[in-house]
Amino acid sequence: MRMSLASAAAALVVLGAAAAAQQLQPLAPPPNFDAVQIKTADLGNRTYMLEGEGGNITVAVTDGGVIMVDSQFAPLHDKIKAAIAALTPQPIRYLIITHFHRDHTGGNEAFGKDGATIVAHENVKSRLASGSRNGLTGNVVPPAPAIALPKQTFTDEVIIRLQGRAAAVRHIPAVHTDGDAYVYFADANVLATGDIVTFGRYPNIDFVYGGSIDGMIRGVDILLQAANDATRIVPGHGPVGTKAMVRDYRAMLVTARDRVQALISAGKTEDEAVAAKPNADYDAKFGVDARATGNFVRVVYRSLKK
Repeated sequence: MRMSLASAAAALVVLGAAAAAQQLQPLAPPPNFDAVQIKTADLGNRTYMLEGEGGNITVAVTDGGVIMVDSQFAPLHDKIKAAIAALTPQPIRYLIITHFHRDHTGGNEAFGKDGATIVAHENVKSRLASGSRNGLTGNVVPPAPAIALPKQTFTDEVIIRLQGRAAAVRHIPAVHTDGDAYVYFADANVLATGDIVTFGRYPNIDFVYGGSIDGMIRGVDILLQAANDATRIVPGHGPVGTKAMVRDYRAMLVTARDRVQALISAGKTEDEAVAAKPNADYDAKFGVDARATGNFVRVVYRSLKK
C-alpha cells in the first residue's frame, strides 16, 4: 500500500532524528547542469551508453521504440532526449530503473510524462513514494510525484520485450541498496550494473536502505557469473568496462573491507578510521578528493558496525 504524504513526512522525521546521533558530512557541491554534455558510446547491435552527470544510461534501440536504463538528474531530460533522438526517431517505450537514488531517477517524471513505462523493483517504488534520506549528509529527498513512480514492478526478475529485443532485469537483495537490479541485453552482450559497480571512483553504499560492503561484494560475484570475457559492462558511474575490470573492482572492495574491519577491531572510532587513510593507495589511483575518500571509509565503517 502506498504511504500517505503525512506518513512519509513522519518517517523522514524519525530518520532525521536517528541521523542526528551521528556526525553529518557536508553536501557535495551541486552540478552545473548547463555545462553538462551527453556523450554517447556505441556498444554494438543498436545498444549505447550515455554519459552525462549522474548515473550512466543504457539505450537499446528497436524499430518499435527504445528501452532505456536509468534517467540521471531531472534538469538533463532535454539533453538526454536529444542524444537519443540523434540515434533513432523512435520514442522511449520503457525506462528501467536500477535503484532509487535521484542521480538515476531524477528524469523519471519528465520521461513518464513523455509516455515511457517505468519499470523497477518494488522496493524502488516504495523508496520513491515515501521519500528518503542520505545517511551521511542527512539530506532529505521528498516523495516523488505519481508520474515518476514505476508503473511495472517486480520482486525477483522480469523480462522487458520490445520488437524482438529483450532486457532481462534481475534483483540482487541488499547490495548497494535494498532495491538494486542489473539489466542484461543478451543480443548485444551488454550488462548494465547500476551502482553495484563503479569504475574510476569509490561506490556509494547506502547503509540506511539495506546496503553493505559485504552485500556489494556478494552482488559483484553475481555479476561476474552473469558476464563473460566479451561482455561490455555499463557501470553505474565511469567508463564502459570489461569483466576483468569488475574483478579488479571486487579486489578493491575486499581490500577496503578488510582494512576498515581491522581498524574497527582495533577500537578505532569512525573519525579515527578516516584519519588513518586506510585506502591511500586507491585514493591516489582514483585521484578523488578528501571528501570522497573519507565518505567511502565512513560508509564501509557504518555498514560493518551495523
